[in-house]
Parts: sequence; structure tokens; C-alpha cells
Amino acid sequence: MTNYNFFSTPSLPRPAVTEHDATAVARDLFHVTGQLTELGSQQDRNFLIDDGDTRWLLKFSNPEFSAQELEAQDAAAERVSLAGIDVPRSVPSHEGAAIRIVHVGDVDLHVRLLSFVEGDALTGRGALTVAEARSLGHTAGRLAASLEAFVHPGTERITQWNLRIATQVVQMYLPHVPDPGRRERVRVAAARAQAVLEPLSDKLRSQPIHGDITDDNVVTRHGSPLGVIDLGVIDFGDIADSWVVAELAVTCASILHHNPRTPLMILETIAAFVTHTPLTDDELAALWGLIVLRTCVLVVSGEQQVAVDDANHYASENRDHEWIAFEVAEGLDAQQMCALIRARVRLDRHSVIERPEGLLLPAASLSVLDFSVTNPELSDGIWLRPDSEAVLAAAVVRTSGTAVTRYGEYRLTRAKLHHTGETATLALGVEVVTAPGTVFSAPVDGVVRVEDDALVLEASGYEIWLVGLEPLAPGHVSAGQRIGAARAGTARSEAPVHVRVQLSRLAGIRPAFFATPAEAEIWQRVCPDPSPLLGIDLAAPEPLSADVLERRISTFAEVQEHYYTEPPEIERGWREHLIDVHAQCYLDLVNNVALTGHAHPRLVKAVSNQWSLLNTNSRFNYSALPRFTERLVALAPEGLDTVFLVNSGSEAVDLALRLAKTYTGNDAVLAFQEAYHGWTVGADAVSSSIGDNPRALETRPDWVHVIDAPHPFRGTHRGADSAARYLDDLEARLGVLDDAGTGLAAFIGEPVFGNAGGVLLPDGYLAGVFEKVRSRGGLTISDEVQVGYGRLGEYFWGVEQQGVTPDIITIAKGMGNGQPVGAVITRRDIAEKFAEEGSLFSSAGGSPVSCVVGLTVLDILRDEGLQENARTVGGDLKAKLLTLQGQHDIIGAVHGLGLYLGVELVRDLATLEPASAEASEICEELLREGCIVQPTGDYKNVLKIKPPLNITTESVDFFVEALDRVLSARSRR
Repeated sequence: MTNYNFFSTPSLPRPAVTEHDATAVARDLFHVTGQLTELGSQQDRNFLIDDGDTRWLLKFSNPEFSAQELEAQDAAAERVSLAGIDVPRSVPSHEGAAIRIVHVGDVDLHVRLLSFVEGDALTGRGALTVAEARSLGHTAGRLAASLEAFVHPGTERITQWNLRIATQVVQMYLPHVPDPGRRERVRVAAARAQAVLEPLSDKLRSQPIHGDITDDNVVTRHGSPLGVIDLGVIDFGDIADSWVVAELAVTCASILHHNPRTPLMILETIAAFVTHTPLTDDELAALWGLIVLRTCVLVVSGEQQVAVDDANHYASENRDHEWIAFEVAEGLDAQQMCALIRARVRLDRHSVIERPEGLLLPAASLSVLDFSVTNPELSDGIWLRPDSEAVLAAAVVRTSGTAVTRYGEYRLTRAKLHHTGETATLALGVEVVTAPGTVFSAPVDGVVRVEDDALVLEASGYEIWLVGLEPLAPGHVSAGQRIGAARAGTARSEAPVHVRVQLSRLAGIRPAFFATPAEAEIWQRVCPDPSPLLGIDLAAPEPLSADVLERRISTFAEVQEHYYTEPPEIERGWREHLIDVHAQCYLDLVNNVALTGHAHPRLVKAVSNQWSLLNTNSRFNYSALPRFTERLVALAPEGLDTVFLVNSGSEAVDLALRLAKTYTGNDAVLAFQEAYHGWTVGADAVSSSIGDNPRALETRPDWVHVIDAPHPFRGTHRGADSAARYLDDLEARLGVLDDAGTGLAAFIGEPVFGNAGGVLLPDGYLAGVFEKVRSRGGLTISDEVQVGYGRLGEYFWGVEQQGVTPDIITIAKGMGNGQPVGAVITRRDIAEKFAEEGSLFSSAGGSPVSCVVGLTVLDILRDEGLQENARTVGGDLKAKLLTLQGQHDIIGAVHGLGLYLGVELVRDLATLEPASAEASEICEELLREGCIVQPTGDYKNVLKIKPPLNITTESVDFFVEALDRVLSARSRR
């Protein structure tokens, strides 16, 4: 049989092989049995076989492919394996042959048993990270290098995936695209790409290539970090003689649907590839056209495959992201992409221009402006004003004359709230802010041309772009010669003028003036620092995000964990938003500490004023302390009239336990399973969450008695009416303690399970617990650190939801809005009994600053109606999350009340198997959507949602839409 030729057989429906057929073949020919699962394939039939110890891939090849082609695939895989890349390798049948012929469904098919390459496919990811994009490039480059000298007659084949015939494939399959508009767009895009390739095709090197190093065909190792360089390759079905550069084009095209908003990510893939397989200038020039052609082939092939094999769900499901890749490629400027590809490979990252012969402003004295994330002048949300840059610049110009911005600065003034994907905040040039009519001179010899609103000075090896000048006559100029004057604005002729100054190495192509963080690497190669043109260092300090993380790890105990695999460096906050050093904004949905929002002006002013007056310890006498404690007592449930001030929730819980033990003279404490109360010795003792401590249930001290958590969703008893059954169980447990003569000191619990994601207790449960505990002489402690202080909306205290009053309340977190402020509120007789053991002192607990913070938080909470906002906006958010639950099976429940909510993710709605890994991945994906969310609970499968209480409906909608997008994308994989 001859090798496959696309032009002879353009349609390749998968062979008709059932799971029954596959099971028999595996057993009879290879002596392999186990659980069998069909895997997706465009043109073959693949089955995973798992016997519990080993996994194999049983592959039935399309009948149009010859044995010689399959032998080439196996030989290439062996060669690539020697290069250190993990690949599937043929397992001989019991008769010794690796390739066998079987008769299935009236057709003779070649079948092979292959080793299974373990790992997670990148196709299941959302947006790829830079590390993952580079890994794909490294893998493709290494593989191309390993096949450079490979020779086998089985690679002499013509498949539809060979980009040498891409135009013909598009022409043949184009009628299968049902939409006429799409059909025409594909035709035009393919024709334009082919026109670029036409003069280059004879200059492109050829060899056998894998032809499919894509997100579908590589896996990361289990337990390996994301983006490991040594990826596994899982299929060799497309190996054929083709252009070397086509290997890279295929890989780049597969990234576009993952990163449609950051398509320049492929430049990192290209840079990684050429470290193993260098490309010629002609190959670099052809690369973008080949990428476009690959996307054209993908969409027409997908439509054709579904037309001839409508049961091929793999091909059908791939169509959505194939069209996304095409639309991204089609929408980019081809000339610019070709120039950027060449620049990424050929230009140095820190390239600078030589010192010019003159300066743009020879006699000017320049004051440098700061629009960075950490500039204190941009406080109180000023940076959100559209005219913020002009206002700050005008103030400097009035006092200092001409001002200039910094190059390579991530400008806070360009940040955007509620923005999906990255915002272009990196300045690729500088702006000179000066008086109208200020004269600019040529710093070098060159040629001036005018393009729209820009004056361009063509120099040797680069261009100088100047926007905002009234140009003089175009043509040749000498260094020092006047080339234009600052153009007055139309509104106020005396207002300062902003003149943009930018260097570019893209001849004849206008560069962007701002870039996203993902594009920074390439654009700073293309647009180097223009400081030499102005005779002053204008380079902004580079953000040291990676360095900060490394320094943190080197000196900060790692047990104090951080969020995210690749955490952004957050240096600013505003209301319910956080801003990183690249001026990217994130909606903060986890910061219950920041009750009133980040950087609240009223709080900032109050704390600053108090620091300027006094900060000391509570043994001194000052008015802020009684004013604060009076406010707390006024808010407390009736009967709780005495306050202890401490530094944290952990201290508050620890103190509450001591109060109870001292008052009752007993040691035994009842605490919920799955609870978290803090990190001090006492608070940790009553914490049993295995999500925080996997050995928690094994290591509780003898005086702690862990009781069943009354979890209505996944507990021992389920449903809103389960309180009585839980109370019966508790009574039996208490009977055992009674029989042993164990005296009860206290019960401690959150009135709403915060650590489980805001799970509400069954109605009446706490009333029953309190009655049972008090009848045995014990006290009741309500840990309100997470769920109290107005967060529930309907109630100020969590216990109010259960209609009970505890003996002791512990609070912290939000009451200080980030300042270490905690408190215990109890009865006078309990406090006085504790005093018999001596005095209590907390160095910073109740300090003047802490008290002023606490008072101001309460003022803001009252004056801005934040509890009511928690009720209304939180209620709206929960309703929208419940709507999502009806649309996505992965959402098992929506817990909580007000602005303490939890979205519980499950793999099966019947078994409630926790979707722990999925929750972690979804949080990573939401970060890329601009939302900060983290998992909680014993299984880390609940998305905890507890934002600042001033969150807006607009922010809620932004989050819900982002979550819907992430879950929808996952369901399509």
C-alpha cells in the first residue's frame, strides 16, 4: 500500500470501531485487559486501557494510512525519546510484531498498542502562562532538532495538515464552511498569506517534522509545576516531510485560542523554539503567513470532518476554539506581526540608541512626572479621572516649567476597573509637557516625513515618532535643525501641550504607545528608551515582581503561604479593587479584612491624624479607648457589656477560652469539626479543619471534644430541617462526657460556617446547643471574626440569624480594616472572675491608633450604609450565583448570606465528590479574568466570596460574568 495522499482521498472519517471491538483486540493480540475509555481523535480511533497498575493507548489507524507510515511514526518516536522527550512507544503484540492487522467492521485496520504518556493536556487550560507558551516552543524546537537527520520512506506523505499544501486544502474544504461571511473571510486570509509565502517557499528548509506540537498533543507531568519545559508528547500521527518552520507555525497557532487577548504570547514560543532550532531570515519572514494558513486549515478541516463524520464529538467540540484562533490571526496586522517576530528573535532586550549629536529640547530644564502605581499623589481614586495625567502635569509645569513622563513606566493613570484581560499600561515612549509653541530640534541627521498627526524623523536604524508638533517642511534635516513646535490645543490655547516622543525600530510601521505587561518584552525591544534624545535618564524602575517573590521565599517562612502559582505583586488598593505593579486591576472578592474597602480616605485621614498625636498602650488614659468600647457594647447583644481589646482573632479566641475555663473551673471545650479559629495554641486547639491542617483530627488535645458539624449540604444529616437529628447526636455525645464526669467549660463555634464557605446552620440548632451546654454549667462562645460585624447584611452578628445570645463574642479582621484590632465582648461577671487570676495586657490591643481605626470603621459602616449594602448587593449576587448553578453542573450549592457567600464545586451532583483540583484551576483562571477568588473548606472546593462591604452591583456583575465565562469554557473542553 502506498503512503497517504490527500489529493487522492481528501475525506478521512474515523474507522468504525466499537469499545467491544477494542476490548477483544487488546485481549487477543496484546494480552491486555482493563477499563477501556475512548479518547478523541480527528481521523483515527484511540482507546485508553487501564488495568489499575498500567495504562496503555490502543490505536486503530485510519485505513488510508500505510504500515510504512506507521513504522515511520514509531521510528521517529524512538529517535525523539533518545533526545529526552517523553513519547508513546509501541508495545509488541504477543507474537512480537508492533503493528498488527485486524478485520473490524468489514475493513482491515492497522492496530498498535502504545505506552501511555501520563500528564495533563494543555488543551484543558484557560489562558496559557508565559512559562507554558515557552515550554511549547522549547518542546517543538527540541523535537525538530532531534528529527533533523531522520530519514524514513514513511514520512514521504501528503496529509491535509502539511502546510506546503495549505492553500489547496483550504480551497477543497472551503465549501463545507456553512456561513458565507466566514467562508469569504477564510478565503481572503488564506490568499493573502499565500501571497507572502509565494516568493519564500523555495528558500525554506525541509525535513521530517512532527507537525502537531499543540495544546492537544502535549501533557504536563502530574505533580509538576505548570509550564515545565520537558513536556510529554502524546501522538506522532502527523509526522511528514515539510518545512522546518511549519513545526513552529503549528505550535503558535494552537496558542491563539487560549490567549485571544494576548496574542503576542506566541513571540515567547518563537524565542524558545529558536534556542534549539535556529531559523533563517526567510523562515522568520514566512512564519506569520504559515500561522494564518494553519488557522485557515483548522477551521475548514473541522467543518469538513463534522460533515463526513457527524458523530465525531472531538472534531465538533474543537470547532469553537479553532474559529477563535482564526479570528485572532485574521485580525492582526500581518506586516506588524512579521516585524515583531523578527524583532523578538534578532533584537536585544536592552538595546539602546547611541548618544545623538543633539537634543530635542536643547535648553529645556525638565521635571520628571510620576504616574506609577505607588505615587501617593494619585490617592483617593484620583487616578480614575480621565484628566488625571493632565492635572498632575499642569501643576508641575506651573511651578517648574517643562515636565516629562518616564519611559517603561506602568501608569496607574491608564489602569481600568472591571477590565477582562490585560490593560495596556506600559509607556513605550515619553511625553513632554510644555507650553504651546515650544520649539523641538532634530537630535540627529535624518529625513522628516509626516503621517497623520505624527512627525517622523527617519534616522540610521530607527525612527523618532513625535506626536503633538506642528511640523515644519518635510525632507532632509541636520542635527540641531528645527523640525516643529508644540501644537496648541483647541480648547485653551494657553494650556500645556503633551508631545509624545517615541523611538521605533519598525521601519514604516507606527508603533503602539502603550503595551500590556504580556507585550512588554517585545515592544521594549522595538521601542527602546528615548532618554538620550532629551539628555536625561527617564527610564522608570522595573517592577520586581519575580524578585519580590524570591526574596519572600528566601526569608519568610513558607508555611505562611501566598495565593496563586504566579502571584501578582499587589501594591495598591482602592475600594473593592487591588492594583498590581503593572497597573492591572483586580476585583477583590476575598478580603473580608478590608471591611470598608481599600484606602478609604476617611480612614486614612483619621489614622494619619492619630499617629501625628499619640500612639501608646492601653495602660495610659485617653478618650479613644472608652469611646470605642462604648460603641462596641452598644452594638453587642443584650447582656454583653464588657470588652477586652486585643490584636487579632486568634488572640480573641484564645482569651475567650481562658475566660470560659476560669469562670467555670472546667477544661472541656466542644468545637465543630471543619472549624478554623486561629493559630495561637488555644485557638489552634479548637480548630479541626483538615483543609488547613491534614492531621487536625488526630492531634487535638484531650480537653477538646470535636463534634459533628451540622452541615446541611454534605454533613451526616442533610437538609434545612436537620437540626433535631444533629442535636440528638450531640445529646448522646454529651451523655458520654457526663458519665465520665467531664466538666464542660464551653462550646465554641462560628454561627455561620465561614471556613466551609458561609454555610448556614440548620434553624434552631444553636438554640439547642446553647441550652444543652448551659444546663451543664458551660459557657457559649460565638466566633464572629469572619462572619460578624454587618457582613451578613440581614444581621449585624451571626448569632442573630439563629436567634440566640452567647456568653462571649470574639471579633477581629474587618473591625480594623487591616489594622490588627480584635476584641472579646462578654458579661461583667465573667470578666471579673478572670481578674482574680491577675491583670491582662496587650501591647497594641486598644492603642490610640487601633481605637481610632475601630471607631472610624464603625462610623463608615453606619454612615455609608455598608450593612444594608451587604444585604442588597449580597442578595443580588447570591441570586445571580443561583442562576449560574442552574446552568453549570459543577456548582453543587451556593451557601451564605449577605456578603459572605460560598460556591461549592462538585464533580457529581449525586455523590457530591468535591471538585478540589477544578476549584484551584478556576481561581487561577478567574485571576486572568481580573477577579481574585480563593478556595476554602476541608476539600478546598468552595469558592469563598467575602469582599469589602462597599462592593457595587457593577462589580458583582463583572464577577458573575467572569465566572460564567470560565465555567462555560471548561464545559466545552
